[in-house]
Amino acid sequence: MEEQDVAATVQEHRTTTSERGPFCVASCTCGWRGPARRARSLARTDARNHNPE
Repeated sequence: MEEQDVAATVQEHRTTTSERGPFCVASCTCGWRGPARRARSLARTDARNHNPE
């Protein structure tokens, strides 16, 4: 059985928040998106709690 290089298969996840009108949304480079939040602090918490599968 061949051994895979784990470092080559791991994708780095980077989360950001962006404002859309009165809402703030957390998103990740993997394509994940959190719900629209009125409170920036909640969107930042969503981004921090994002766990890639």
